[in-house]
Formats: sequence, structure tokens, C-alpha cells
Amino acid sequence: MDSAVLLNLLGNENRRRILRLLSHKSCYVTEISEYLGVSPKAVIDHLRKLEEAGLVESHTDDQRRKYFHIARSVRLEVSLSPHSFGTKSAYPASRSLDMSGRCPHLDLEIEHEEGGEGLEELAKEFERLESLENELSLAQRWVDGRLNEVLDRLNGHIGAEADSRFYAAVLSAVATTDGTLPSIADEVKADPAAVDEALDRLVEGGLIRKVDEAGKWALA
Repeated sequence: MDSAVLLNLLGNENRRRILRLLSHKSCYVTEISEYLGVSPKAVIDHLRKLEEAGLVESHTDDQRRKYFHIARSVRLEVSLSPHSFGTKSAYPASRSLDMSGRCPHLDLEIEHEEGGEGLEELAKEFERLESLENELSLAQRWVDGRLNEVLDRLNGHIGAEADSRFYAAVLSAVATTDGTLPSIADEVKADPAAVDEALDRLVEGGLIRKVDEAGKWALA
């Protein structure tokens, strides 16, 4: 699902409360209505939108009463800083996803024995994953802080009104490519004209220099 659509869907407080309730147990419309303090008609409208988005689904019990429950796990991330705003949504990866070599900055214990798991093993697995989740959250906060420091320092050279993340990407590409305009533009996946303008500004800020007239740049 598009993250912007999901963010807009969750902008409604009652829909968030419905999801919070359903994350604990399956409920029928009247039960949700009493919990929210709103009419069943309003609840049905919210549930319809959540169903259309694939977040909620329903089942019927033996008494033909319709119950609603969470359909699947979804993660929504919102990033806001003086330098950027973005949203990102994702679904849990398959258990078979190979994480070896994918997170070189983290020591991930990824070994897992297949087969029957007793309650003790499940409890240990939950504790380990919960600890890892907390570590990842702390690491994300650290990365965000350091990233903003780097972008603040870059703004000191090129001006606060500039798109600092783009200029940082161009600066990094100068250091990691052969320094030619085509290579830099390909690395940052941007229009060469926009990259050329950014390069001129980085030269003015004293961050890079032109190596030769053929159009090659290097860090100053």
C-alpha cells in the first residue's frame, strides 16, 4: 500500500482506535460502536475503508455474527527533520529472507533451528527479538541525529535554503565515482543539468574543485 494513502487513512482518530481495539481481539460492529461512543453506521463506514485498504477483514461465527479482525501486519514510518520529510510503509519480510551480509553494521543472531518449537524456545525467541527491536530503534535515532548533524554542517557551506540531502548525495558521488558528470548523475539518479548546477554550488562553497577542463570533479 502507498504510504501516503496509509498515512491519510490513519489520520482519523476513530480509525486508529478501531485498529487498537482489533489488535487485542476480534469485535463485532455494536461492540466497536460502544467502545468508540459513536453510531454503528459511522463504525461501518470506518470498517469499510479499513477493509478496502486491506488492513481489516471479517469472519462470521456460528450465530452468523460478523466479527472484524486485523488482516495483516503493516509497518508505517514517518521521517521529519529540518532537511527532509518522508513516509515509508512495509510488510513483514518472509521468514526465509536471508539477512546474512545485509546488515554489516549490526551483529544479528540469525541462526534459527527449524522444526518443533517448545514454549521455552518461543519465549526465548520473543525476548531476543524484542531486545533486537529496541536496539534497532535506538540505532535509528542515533543515525537520524548524526545525519542531521552532517546536513547542518553542509548547510553551513552552501546555505540553509538548499536541498541539503541532494547536495550531500552529489558530494558523496564525487568521492565514490570517477568524478565525471555522467557518473555522478547516474549515481544520484538525477537530471545531469540539476547535478551540474549542484556541482557549481559545491565549488562555490569550497567543498569540491574542478580537476580539469574536461569536466571532472574531486573533493577540495
